[in-house]
Amino acid sequence: MIRTDVLDRLPVRGALPALVSALDGHGTAVLCAPPGTGKTTLVPLVLAGLVGAPGPVRRVLVAEPRRIAARAAARRMAWLLGEEAGGRVGFTVRGERRVGPGTVVEVVTTGVLLQRLQRDQELSGVDVVVLDECHERHLDADTAAAFLLDVRAALRPELRLVAASATTDAEGWARLLGDAPVVAAEGVSHPVETVWAPPERPVRPPHGTRVDPVLLEHVAGVVRRALRERAGDVLCFLPGVGEIARVAGLLGGPAELGAEVLQVHGRAPAAVQEAVLAGGSGTRRVVLATAVAESSLTVPGVRVVVDSGLAREPRTDHARGLSALATVRASRAAGRQRAGRAGREAPGTVYRCWAEADEARLPAFPAPEILVADLAGFALQAACWGDPDASGLALLDPPPAGALAAARAVLTATGAVDADGRPTARGHRMARLGVHPRLARALLDGAAEVGVRRTAEIVALLSEEPPREYGDDLAAAWRAARRGGDAYAARWRTEARRLESALRGVSEGTSGDALTDDAAAGLVAALAFPERVARARGEGAFLMVSGTGAVLGDGSRLRSAPWLAVAVADRPVASASARVRLGAVIDEDTARATAGALFAEAEEVCWSAERGDVVARRVARLGAVELSSRPLASPDRVLLRAALVEGLRAEGPGLLRWTPEATGLRERLAFLHRELGAPWPDVSDEALLADPEAWLGPELDAARRRADLERVDARAALERLLPWAGGEAARLAELAPERIEVPSGSRIRVDYGSGRPVLAVKLQELFGLERTPTVAGGRVPVLVHLLSPAGRPAAVTADLASFWRDGYRAVRAELRGRYPRHPWPEDPSTAEPTRRANARRR
Repeated sequence: MIRTDVLDRLPVRGALPALVSALDGHGTAVLCAPPGTGKTTLVPLVLAGLVGAPGPVRRVLVAEPRRIAARAAARRMAWLLGEEAGGRVGFTVRGERRVGPGTVVEVVTTGVLLQRLQRDQELSGVDVVVLDECHERHLDADTAAAFLLDVRAALRPELRLVAASATTDAEGWARLLGDAPVVAAEGVSHPVETVWAPPERPVRPPHGTRVDPVLLEHVAGVVRRALRERAGDVLCFLPGVGEIARVAGLLGGPAELGAEVLQVHGRAPAAVQEAVLAGGSGTRRVVLATAVAESSLTVPGVRVVVDSGLAREPRTDHARGLSALATVRASRAAGRQRAGRAGREAPGTVYRCWAEADEARLPAFPAPEILVADLAGFALQAACWGDPDASGLALLDPPPAGALAAARAVLTATGAVDADGRPTARGHRMARLGVHPRLARALLDGAAEVGVRRTAEIVALLSEEPPREYGDDLAAAWRAARRGGDAYAARWRTEARRLESALRGVSEGTSGDALTDDAAAGLVAALAFPERVARARGEGAFLMVSGTGAVLGDGSRLRSAPWLAVAVADRPVASASARVRLGAVIDEDTARATAGALFAEAEEVCWSAERGDVVARRVARLGAVELSSRPLASPDRVLLRAALVEGLRAEGPGLLRWTPEATGLRERLAFLHRELGAPWPDVSDEALLADPEAWLGPELDAARRRADLERVDARAALERLLPWAGGEAARLAELAPERIEVPSGSRIRVDYGSGRPVLAVKLQELFGLERTPTVAGGRVPVLVHLLSPAGRPAAVTADLASFWRDGYRAVRAELRGRYPRHPWPEDPSTAEPTRRANARRR
């Protein structure tokens, strides 16, 4: 019996005439309706002709982003018709199908819809498709919408398409659907009071999947506060299953809390999910839920929402080949959705676990999955659809070029597409398996090595990460799932049976049963993630062939493994190494077999910073992992020369032999370059190392190792930089003389190393010299350091005439008594210069 009284109360009923008119006139429409208005349940029934005004019966396909939402929507619609799911209303999700010959409305996940479109592009027999919760911007939903628009444009213009959204951000979808009419339904909105409840203690921001325990303790405290201050059931939003379990443990049992605690997420047992959605039975409830309860599900009895302010979004590190969920601050749009759950049936309250001042800093909307997720599955779907680069698909946001290129590389490596990006026969089969392309490759190749059943079981473990209590050892987790009686084990068995059925017809090898569980698990994991094959480097640390480090947790039994197939890993913020969450022991033969595309053997001639010398060897590598090496007797001269240059640049020109003459020449050239410029060369470290060929060419040709460079006379090498071509080199001694002859007849060395030329000479040797010596063609006077007879500094001047006139008397007065055997004439300008004492002169 149809529950007409319930149907009549659904607010979306008032928008149905406009929606039907839009579909009749345009064929597409965008329906905006808040949660709880009946857009998911009443609209499909009306469009199918099962309720409302009499009309032709149409087959309606409703696509939901999550399995739990698909089941709940189908059961709710069947209940409204007075039936059980599987009659006129049914559902199909991965691993479960309840439809019958009389099914008119079928609810599917967007993943199932994509599979159907790939098998039957016309969607034969389907009259209307409703894409529900399209505002969440899941990748499968965006892809399905693009494919459906292609179907309408090329094959079935009569196919009707509705994009249903729980928000008012519908303009983009309307444009995408060919300027489709937007139909809005008003919800029955009760006022919701906002209570700001920030933590009193500092909370570390989330990173990776980690959430500060301080925040979870605070959320549990806010739930207790809400139970004390408000009536009705409490719905608490948390980012993931682990956080839900932690808060549930902090809240305790019904006796101390005064309420029943229920957990709602994709991994929860079906019985628990149904109990939550069915409503309470008199006992007060606290429902801990992930984002699945934001808009996809209706939880009766809720008057209070506690919002942790966190959500999970996919993130992909393309450089390291790591994909994972990341904990992020929930967007303002998500916050509005969550708060609205408190006002569905009566006035309510939302407790927000952050400060009001932080609200404006939150992102407006969640990031579209196509911009942040691993695109390998999307790329395979697009290739099989006939658009390998996705350039012809109608998408709200185009896929990032780098992410799509990385995805194409994965598909090429797994044999799913050819060099032009077109799908191979193998690629078409991989797309039909309903798992990530990496896992599809492991299924097809692993069945021949391990056996169909065992491969299906292992891949089922990889397709949904086991609970943390199963540990980080894939083989041990496999054994735990076999004997487990929990909800995960039940889902795992269902998925394993589905995959085993999908593999029907794949030939099995003869050695599969001979492999141990550890060997089988390692082989399949390595087939799925060959670039994550890793070799031990001690203390629980490994190096993946991709070049990324990986570490195991303390106490892991995998720490003693020589090789590891890393199945699940993430990289904490500010960490150079990935953290292994699930892996399996393998041997080197398995590593070579599965990651063989990364094997390379080549001559390596390079400068080793560790040894401080040239290393020349022939090396066999598996990606970044070195397998073996042997010395090279006759390395390639080009590589050898490049290694020597690398060493010179690493250690600087000081690697050569610098005699005092070489150092002096360099200082003279530096002086001339600074004062006169070209053609005098720049001989700074930077300039010399920028072009070592210009001055060290012959030596680099002859050298083989560090010792050869250390014997190189730097002076001879520098002389090659002199401006010989223009004849200026001949003026070096004139412009920057190495020595200057003073009046005593001594030839004194000029020091060019301190920025300004310095002539350090005993004062008595300059008697009679009135003008200061100059260099650089008379442009630069030298700085004269006048020394005592003992060679100690007595005065410094750049103007000798001024010194004889004004400064000499003071120096004479100070030093004459100390050095009486040396001449100290009253008039030095007419005195005889000497380098000897008076007695020796006589």
